[in-house]
Amino acid sequence: MLTDTAIKNAKPAEKPSKLADEKGLYLLVNPSGGKLWRMKYRFEGKEKLLSFGAYPDVSLKEARERRDEARKLLANGADPGAARKAQKTARLERAANSFETVAREWFEQWKADKAEGHARTAIARLEQNVFPYMGGSVIADIKAPEVLAVLRRIEERGIIETAHRVKTVISQVMRYAIATGRREERDPCPDLKGALQVYRGKNMAAITDPVRVGALLRAIADYKGTPVVRAALRLAPLVFVRPGELRTAKWADIDLEKAEWRYTTSKTGTEHLVPLAPQAVAILQDLHPITGHDKSGFVFSGVRAGRPLSDATLNRALQNMGYDTRTEMTGHGFRAMARTLLAEVLHFPPEWIEHQLAHAVPDTLGTAYNRTKYLKERREMMQAWADYLDKLKAGADVIPLRQAI
Repeated sequence: MLTDTAIKNAKPAEKPSKLADEKGLYLLVNPSGGKLWRMKYRFEGKEKLLSFGAYPDVSLKEARERRDEARKLLANGADPGAARKAQKTARLERAANSFETVAREWFEQWKADKAEGHARTAIARLEQNVFPYMGGSVIADIKAPEVLAVLRRIEERGIIETAHRVKTVISQVMRYAIATGRREERDPCPDLKGALQVYRGKNMAAITDPVRVGALLRAIADYKGTPVVRAALRLAPLVFVRPGELRTAKWADIDLEKAEWRYTTSKTGTEHLVPLAPQAVAILQDLHPITGHDKSGFVFSGVRAGRPLSDATLNRALQNMGYDTRTEMTGHGFRAMARTLLAEVLHFPPEWIEHQLAHAVPDTLGTAYNRTKYLKERREMMQAWADYLDKLKAGADVIPLRQAI
């Protein structure tokens, strides 16, 4: 029988040598100095060989334990070599059908028409909150309690909104697994309704008082930043799209002659059409000589070649103008500004406003968004909105909105 001392003292020779233990186990000493555990056995009359790893990674005690496990299989009429191959195959299949593997496959499909920042956030949520705890689980075996345990960890950190958003992403992955044949049971996420803490959404900081809106517009007009940032700031209130959609706008999607901007929304993946008032067209015409021939195609090209303005640019500009982006105004706040004043001051119908915000609007055919619905009316609304902003910027007499009691 071998001992640890004998193994440590074994010297390599010109040819491979064997140091026998017992019951078929031996140590193969290679000329290079490597010491490998092997087990010789017979199954159905044929001599076969098993590998147990290298010494000292696998100790003498561990090698003997693996030998004994193999001998138990032989005693039960099973080939330990075939059993090992089956286990390896099962591990590979398990890895191929794990939640993380399927989720990453889903992500590659899903991100194709999403804004870079939106896609980056989605995968980061999975990598930080889900994969460490559920990533290795076979997606076909995951049930509601396992998903809930993952979401509870997020809740315990006090980020309730993230828990709800992660649940949505998990649900999308589950449905993808069903569609691709990796899961037979239904998506377990709907069964978690009521199990999570209710998220009380926080509105993005926004200025909606007409007098303060006028002051903001004058501050934007006086902003001393780069021409590209100044143009983005001036256009933001006129089109009130999502900040990520504004900064990644492409010249190819804008028709200055038709006064239209057509693109795919980052949030819903639907095609959207923004009628451009003459005021918006003028801003873009002034900017075109600066970025219109940039190879990237971005309207608002950033400092880094081939990239648009960063997602923090508008908020930084607002901060430089003296606005607190947590409590006063954000780049996203231009949407709330428009929604509020278009409805409460200019009295446009809510469905026109919601369509222009690229929100799904219930109708007789269900909840959907149609990029051309109310197009004539929305053109008129966008023109009236641009004219109204001009009046506010000029300091025209306005009636402040009544504060809620």
